Amino acid sequence: MFKGFSIAIVGFIIYAIIAGGVLTFYTANPENMTWREREIFNRKYIGRLELGSPSGEVLRLLGPPDLSEAITTSAGELVVYFYRTHHVKSDGVTTRDETTPLIFRNEKLIAWGESAYQEYTGRN
Repeated sequence: MFKGFSIAIVGFIIYAIIAGGVLTFYTANPENMTWREREIFNRKYIGRLELGSPSGEVLRLLGPPDLSEAITTSAGELVVYFYRTHHVKSDGVTTRDETTPLIFRNEKLIAWGESAYQEYTGRN
């Protein structure tokens, strides 16, 4: 009885160490995800962003954008990264209407979302 209990305890401890290591050190790579997984991943992490986040940090976290633009406006020079966040049409191509824009000025996140994109750029 005691021997079986000891084996179970040791097994649980080994499992906990491995699971803790995976949760601590594993980093998801958005480039290796299916489009559905990527949408969920992007929505999750875009929701956690904070204004002022450096563009390098966003690129490290979310991977390369699906689309991007550089725009000169009355608000200054802006860089916009578009990340796929919702499915519209099954055509194998990510289009603007399937993305969420992240707007950067001086390599700092200043806004995100479609209404912010329209406000800062005057585009639809």
